[in-house]
Amino acid sequence: MLPGWGRNGRAVQVSRILGTRTAWTSVGDGEFFCPGCGGDRNYQRLTGRRRFTLLGVPVLPRGETGPVVECAACRHHYGPDVLDHPTTTRFSAMLRDAVHTVALAVLATGGTCSRTSLETAAGAVRSAGFDDCTEDQLGALVEALAADTGRLFGEPCGASLAIELHEALDPLAPHLAAAGRESILLQGARIALADGPYTPAEREVLATVGAALTICSDDVTRLLAAARTPS
Repeated sequence: MLPGWGRNGRAVQVSRILGTRTAWTSVGDGEFFCPGCGGDRNYQRLTGRRRFTLLGVPVLPRGETGPVVECAACRHHYGPDVLDHPTTTRFSAMLRDAVHTVALAVLATGGTCSRTSLETAAGAVRSAGFDDCTEDQLGALVEALAADTGRLFGEPCGASLAIELHEALDPLAPHLAAAGRESILLQGARIALADGPYTPAEREVLATVGAALTICSDDVTRLLAAARTPS
């Protein structure tokens, strides 16, 4: 047997003669969170046409492949579902808006907008990324919302408020670990407790927050009880 023409050698020789080649075409671009790089990167969305090659020359079509997402930095290819993950910038904005919405919802159902509640809420919102948020701004927003909807302080969580909470929290929940989802609920609980025990309306709105964050009802009850216990 000639050198290089064993079973493995024959496969190598054949692969040098026959093969496939993919010609990629860009059909879009943008920014995404690259799992390989671990950060926000530019990408190209590609579709490809595969062809058989003979001695490196394309000769016969073999069909289409893709689409794939190619990172502009590491050049790795990923499935299109990688674009479902928000960029770091987008994720930060979603988290900030979620905390802000929860804070307003709890304040609006609290029965009163006490200074301690406003201070606790403003601190949570600033920590989430709204650096210039003040107690007065939150108080004015709660009053404006009440005037716009005709709601009274202390009313149960209505349909419109529940919809707002789900719109803010539903897209975020799949991208948060359990500890992150619980943290948002606990922030709302601390706002509710800042001026005294939970009111029925506050419990209802916090239950809605928990449901939107895909926290089971038993865990919601446990977390609300834990928030009442001084650390």
